[in-house]
Amino acid sequence: MISVTISEPLAQAAISEAKICHRTIDSQIDHWAKIGKIAEENPDLSFEFINAALQGRNEVLTGQTEPYSFD
Repeated sequence: MISVTISEPLAQAAISEAKICHRTIDSQIDHWAKIGKIAEENPDLSFEFINAALQGRNEVLTGQTEPYSFD
Protein backbone atom coordinates (compact mmCIF):
# COMPACT_ATOMS: atom_id res chain seq x y z
CA MET A 1 0.00 0.00 0.00
CA ILE A 2 1.12 3.54 -0.73
CA SER A 3 0.00 6.93 0.49
CA VAL A 4 -1.17 9.66 -1.82
CA THR A 5 -2.24 13.23 -1.24
CA ILE A 6 -5.62 14.40 -2.53
CA SER A 7 -7.28 17.78 -2.39
CA GLU A 8 -9.39 18.69 0.61
CA PRO A 9 -12.60 19.04 -1.46
CA LEU A 10 -12.11 15.57 -2.94
CA ALA A 11 -11.40 14.12 0.50
CA GLN A 12 -14.57 15.71 1.90
CA ALA A 13 -16.63 14.41 -1.03
CA ALA A 14 -15.19 10.92 -0.48
CA ILE A 15 -16.06 11.05 3.23
CA SER A 16 -19.63 12.05 2.44
CA GLU A 17 -20.12 9.49 -0.35
CA ALA A 18 -18.47 6.73 1.70
CA LYS A 19 -21.05 7.22 4.45
CA ILE A 20 -23.92 7.08 1.96
CA CYS A 21 -22.55 3.96 0.23
CA HIS A 22 -21.43 2.22 3.45
CA ARG A 23 -17.79 2.14 2.34
CA THR A 24 -14.57 3.20 3.96
CA ILE A 25 -13.04 6.40 2.65
CA ASP A 26 -10.22 4.38 1.08
CA SER A 27 -12.64 2.03 -0.66
CA GLN A 28 -14.71 4.98 -1.92
CA ILE A 29 -11.68 6.59 -3.53
CA ASP A 30 -10.65 3.20 -4.94
CA HIS A 31 -14.17 2.79 -6.38
CA TRP A 32 -14.00 6.20 -8.05
CA ALA A 33 -10.54 5.41 -9.43
CA LYS A 34 -11.77 2.11 -10.93
CA ILE A 35 -14.70 3.87 -12.59
CA GLY A 36 -12.40 6.58 -13.95
CA LYS A 37 -9.89 4.06 -15.30
CA ILE A 38 -12.61 2.01 -16.99
CA ALA A 39 -14.18 5.18 -18.43
CA GLU A 40 -10.85 6.34 -19.89
CA GLU A 41 -10.21 2.93 -21.43
CA ASN A 42 -13.79 2.61 -22.75
CA PRO A 43 -15.08 6.10 -23.62
CA ASP A 44 -18.26 4.75 -25.24
CA LEU A 45 -19.52 3.18 -22.00
CA SER A 46 -21.89 5.17 -19.79
CA PHE A 47 -21.35 5.66 -16.08
CA GLU A 48 -24.49 3.64 -15.42
CA PHE A 49 -23.16 0.68 -17.42
CA ILE A 50 -19.75 0.81 -15.75
CA ASN A 51 -21.27 1.07 -12.28
CA ALA A 52 -23.72 -1.79 -12.93
CA ALA A 53 -20.90 -3.98 -14.27
CA LEU A 54 -18.80 -3.33 -11.16
CA GLN A 55 -21.77 -4.06 -8.90
CA GLY A 56 -22.49 -7.28 -10.78
CA ARG A 57 -18.86 -8.35 -10.53
CA ASN A 58 -18.93 -7.70 -6.80
CA GLU A 59 -22.09 -9.78 -6.42
CA VAL A 60 -20.46 -12.70 -8.24
CA LEU A 61 -17.26 -12.43 -6.17
CA THR A 62 -19.20 -12.35 -2.90
CA GLY A 63 -21.50 -15.26 -3.80
CA GLN A 64 -24.67 -13.21 -4.02
CA THR A 65 -25.81 -14.73 -7.30
CA GLU A 66 -27.85 -17.78 -8.22
CA PRO A 67 -27.33 -19.93 -11.31
CA TYR A 68 -29.77 -19.20 -14.12
CA SER A 69 -31.42 -22.20 -15.66
CA PHE A 70 -32.31 -22.06 -19.34
CA ASP A 71 -35.41 -24.04 -20.27
